[in-house]
This record gives sequence, structure tokens and C-alpha cells, in this order.
Amino acid sequence: MTKPPAPIARMTVITLGVADMRRSIAFYEALGFTRKARASGDAIAFFDTGASVLALFPWDQLAQDATLPDHPRPQAFRGSTLAWNCRSEDEVDAVLAFAVDCGGSLLKPARKTDYGGYSGYFADPDGHAWDVVVAPGIEVGDDRRVHLDD
Repeated sequence: MTKPPAPIARMTVITLGVADMRRSIAFYEALGFTRKARASGDAIAFFDTGASVLALFPWDQLAQDATLPDHPRPQAFRGSTLAWNCRSEDEVDAVLAFAVDCGGSLLKPARKTDYGGYSGYFADPDGHAWDVVVAPGIEVGDDRRVHLDD
């Protein structure tokens, strides 16, 4: 019997657990992400990110759905970051300032990296870390999507 082909790997949605849905929805709308599928009200929020979807869901309900404990909620590094790739160092600086103006907090001011890039970090209202970066080998096209070298 022939083995069926493996599924094609893809990431379609990143879901963040949040403490206050309204606050988090307002933050991500202020950053400029377009909210979609609004019929769910404040139960869950979906944002178009260009090539995938960012979803917000109440922290305790997300933990319950994944059958994981919802406490203690980590205040430290969680082992993952989201990224906002930019076209220039000036854009990195502007995005970091904008995120803070929208209610985020600056984790690390932008600086040159040891790999030849330029990067800084902000956190959303729930502490989810975002890397704002210009990185060699990662081009941000006119379509604002990331294009990787082979």
C-alpha cells in the first residue's frame, strides 16, 4: 500500500492569549492591523497580517482549549517572539516609537546587530515580545511582504 503524501507545511494563524480583549484589540488596531471576521465580537479577534492571521483570544480560555494551566502567567521571556521586518533603520526606529505611542512598551532600543542587521524590541500590553528588525537576506518588498533568499 502506498503511503499518502505528507501535508504541505504552513503557518496560517498565530494566536496570542490576552488578559483584556478590548485593550488588546485597540492596541493592534492602533498599530494598523486590519480586523476581520468581526461577527465574533470580543470573544476572539482576527487581524489580517498580509500572509497569515494574528488572532487574540482570552488567555485563560486559550490555555483551557490547549489543556494547559493558565497560571502562573509568565512575566519573563516566553521562548518566542513575533517579528516586524522593515526596509530601513529609520523605519525600525519609527515602528518602535509608534508601538510605544500605541500602548506598547519598549523592551530594547534599536541597535546594530552582530549579524549585520539593526533591531529593537517592544512588548504588547500582555508582554508578547516583538522584534522590529532590518536583517540581511530578508527583503521587505513593495508589497510589504517578506521575501527570503534561497
